[in-house]
Amino acid sequence: MKCAKHCLMGVIMSLLVGIGPSVLPASAQDMEKPKPAVPEIFTITGEFVRIAYNNEGFCTLGYRVANDSVADEWLLLEMGATLQKGVKNYTLKREHLSLMMPNGATIGLATQEEFTAANRLPALNRRASLVRDSINYFPVSANQACTMNFFADPTVPGRSLAFDQVELSWQRACRGRIFFHVPDGIETGQYFLNVKFENSIVQVPFRILTKAEEKRFRKEWKDLKNEHDAEYRQ
Repeated sequence: MKCAKHCLMGVIMSLLVGIGPSVLPASAQDMEKPKPAVPEIFTITGEFVRIAYNNEGFCTLGYRVANDSVADEWLLLEMGATLQKGVKNYTLKREHLSLMMPNGATIGLATQEEFTAANRLPALNRRASLVRDSINYFPVSANQACTMNFFADPTVPGRSLAFDQVELSWQRACRGRIFFHVPDGIETGQYFLNVKFENSIVQVPFRILTKAEEKRFRKEWKDLKNEHDAEYRQ
């Protein structure tokens, strides 16, 4: 699996530590003020890519499709996970993943049965394949590809098996799509993907933007990217 050192360096250059000052322009800061309830480091790697980690676990997240799914009942996330170097292997199970909503409520990962019954999800999967962002940002020690198969699309040949767990190690970069059923519909606001490791929880913050916020953020993202590149070249 390709995992160049400059990817991780790019992450380090734009760290947002705890809830302290960020490198975002002032008006973008107004849209990106996540407040994790746990000690961790997190960063914005792309318009719709977020990373969070602590001294035990490391998570990467893509949510472009979720941002375009306001009012829908199903929220799709591209997720990656690994362990920090030296941490013993850990079995990440379905019940270890949850989603904190803007109103503070928490919902668990959907089941394969719910996924299959919602027969519109294959179309959502196809849309995600067309507009996906790379979430291939892992520590350089995680150099073995690994697939998380919490969900299987029954319409895709060869993907008919789903598993309720995946074995994580510090050498494996595990990736996959995860789904949450939001009965009242996806709302704009601040969300957190909660990932429970053996001794800690990592909260990956992401914000579903209004159309006005997204327009402003896209405009300012170019300035943020230029600033980041300038820092990296120094």
